Amino acid sequence: MAYDNLLIVLTVAAGVPFLLAVVPRIPLPGPVLEIVAGIVLGPAVLNVVQPDAIVQALSIIGLSFLLFLAGLEIDIQQLRGPQARLVGIGLAGTIFLAAVVGWLLNVTGLVESPLLVGIALVATSLGLLVPILKDAGAVDRPVGQLTIGGGSAGEISAVVLLSLFFSEHSSGLASRLLLLLSLAGLAALIVVASVGAGRSTWLSRAVEMLADTSAQVRVRLSMVLVVGLSAIALHLGFEAVLGAFVAGAVLRLVDPDAERTHPQFHIKLEGLGYGFLIPVFFVTSGIQFDLGALFADAGTVLRVPVFLAALLLVRGLPALAYRSAGLSRAEVVASGLLQATSLPIIVAATTIGLKLDAIRPENAAALVAAGLLSVIIFPLVALPLLSTQAKGRDLHR
Repeated sequence: MAYDNLLIVLTVAAGVPFLLAVVPRIPLPGPVLEIVAGIVLGPAVLNVVQPDAIVQALSIIGLSFLLFLAGLEIDIQQLRGPQARLVGIGLAGTIFLAAVVGWLLNVTGLVESPLLVGIALVATSLGLLVPILKDAGAVDRPVGQLTIGGGSAGEISAVVLLSLFFSEHSSGLASRLLLLLSLAGLAALIVVASVGAGRSTWLSRAVEMLADTSAQVRVRLSMVLVVGLSAIALHLGFEAVLGAFVAGAVLRLVDPDAERTHPQFHIKLEGLGYGFLIPVFFVTSGIQFDLGALFADAGTVLRVPVFLAALLLVRGLPALAYRSAGLSRAEVVASGLLQATSLPIIVAATTIGLKLDAIRPENAAALVAAGLLSVIIFPLVALPLLSTQAKGRDLHR
């Protein structure tokens, strides 16, 4: 076992934050630079790093951890409060538009599987969305709550639909739906059992006593939950990422006040994820990116703006439903742009699609390229709209 390739990947992961700090004018999220660096250093350009067995294994774990942290961001309150009806209307519009756009792309011969492309267009990068809204001071405003609610609904729907319809373990839709309900039932049992165990005075004291020692018991229990549900998902015939996503949602339900009662816990999980595993996934995604397929012909390159427009249509247009909540026109546009910001699920969907021969390499490359552009362009346009609106509200006060 050699560590040369892993060393290069980790060096890139460590160097990207410094580059962003030294050159703050680079308006790029870290994951985008990590993917671009992987493309440049990988076989497509310089060929100085290869995705060997250890790098690929850590990349798969990194993807699972990314979905785990995305599940941890899911706030059920955002999906069942007074704004839930608008979020539901927006999600229904997204799914309808995704089906129509996927069908049109298939009819015109641009894609092979309209279902896979449609599902890829449904998701929002919730892990990128929340920090953006926090930095803009909009996370507690109606625009922030609706955008996070809509992003959460889209993320959940995309992961569930991807697991239902695309897996290396094929079976009938009815049986897969039954197995999915079984997984949901098991997750509910884990929540109930964990909440019940949390009422035990002895157990609660033991966890508190061991949480910040070398035992790091909260982190260890979280890893058992992630790997356990991932393994169960695989045994049920789904992708491991579904189990990891469910694990994050379960942990949020079991420990909803973690950020207030023991704030270091989530920081530790994010340190393990964003400090090690997740950057490996993004850099490796760049290394494996088929740049040759993307630039094989002009038609493939032209697919990138088509997919980017499709993403904006499918996720951005349904934000019009939020207008009835009193949002201004600028806030609606900003919400639509932020909801259309998507990358991790697109990478996951195309990776699975390539394994199942459900998507051609050139379309996978164009779809990922569109996702990269979405996380660069859409937040840059949305943030000034949110800032302008916030200043306008302050002046009215």
